[in-house]
Amino acid sequence: MGIMLLAGVLMGVERLAGGYWVHMTCLAAIYLVLAASYNLVNGVTGQFSLAPNAFVACGAYVTSLLTLTPAEKALSFILEPLVWPLSVIHLPLGLALIIAGLVTAVMAFGMGFTVFRVRGDYLAIVTLGLGEVIRVVANNAQSVTNGPLGLKGITYLTHNLWWTWGLAVAALFVLTRLAKSSYGLALKAIREDEGAAESMGINVFWHKMLAFTTDAFLEGMAGGLLAHLITTISPSLFTFFLTFNLLIIIVVGGLGSMTGAACAALLITFGGEWLRVVEEPMNILGLSIPGIPGMRMVIFSLLLMACMLFMRRGLMGKSEFSWRWLLACLSRRRGRP
Repeated sequence: MGIMLLAGVLMGVERLAGGYWVHMTCLAAIYLVLAASYNLVNGVTGQFSLAPNAFVACGAYVTSLLTLTPAEKALSFILEPLVWPLSVIHLPLGLALIIAGLVTAVMAFGMGFTVFRVRGDYLAIVTLGLGEVIRVVANNAQSVTNGPLGLKGITYLTHNLWWTWGLAVAALFVLTRLAKSSYGLALKAIREDEGAAESMGINVFWHKMLAFTTDAFLEGMAGGLLAHLITTISPSLFTFFLTFNLLIIIVVGGLGSMTGAACAALLITFGGEWLRVVEEPMNILGLSIPGIPGMRMVIFSLLLMACMLFMRRGLMGKSEFSWRWLLACLSRRRGRP
């Protein structure tokens, strides 16, 4: 039922909405994938990782280098030629996305041997540093990434809406199932008490690696779709600000809730755009109100603060959305005096 409803909404957006709102709907789906997969590490497993920008960058570059034609690559790599065999490879998007996810997962697997030697705030510092290392490497590897000039002319997909939301639905399905499985229960046990989890026979290190590499695989694929949505990428796109946005989304949605992260991704992506109206001049009942530049972000920040003050567990807490859950919430509200 939910899939049919979503398909109907997407068909309506594709046929009736303008190009800008189609673009925003695709972007919301990409943020949904990024936030839900990031929540597997931060929310379900309780590991304070700050590395998503590195995973998104890796996926975006790998996908772009595999899908650009040799002629398009030659136009971008002016200062220094692209290394072989990347200079001659040209693959379809689906295969390129899978390869990008696998490459990103392998990178995360290698990083895991370093980052999971520490815990808590130290883990955050190490992953933040490694994320910045990846960005600096992308900025200086001229013969692979084209350095600060980045990659241009990436193909914009005419069916981007279905690619992005197809990945979003698949990722959400896999992540919710994983969170409810025996592996998910082990990850939650690690979040609550690593020592107790280890004493119960749970291999803490390898379960952390499972969450970390799964997160990286999905974020790498989402990064590839992001590259094909904006058609131009450079190292300046993958700063800590991207990770910070995802952190806001999973906290607002509820740490540990995949569907909460999905709802927050939609709310924050579209909410930020709808608030643009406050920056434009308005006429209310004959009263002319001038537009105030920057007011959108002020209101947005105040709303986030209110959410944190009055909904400290986020929109969904640690619960997952279901029709049964929705009916239970409505019945509880009706039962109140």
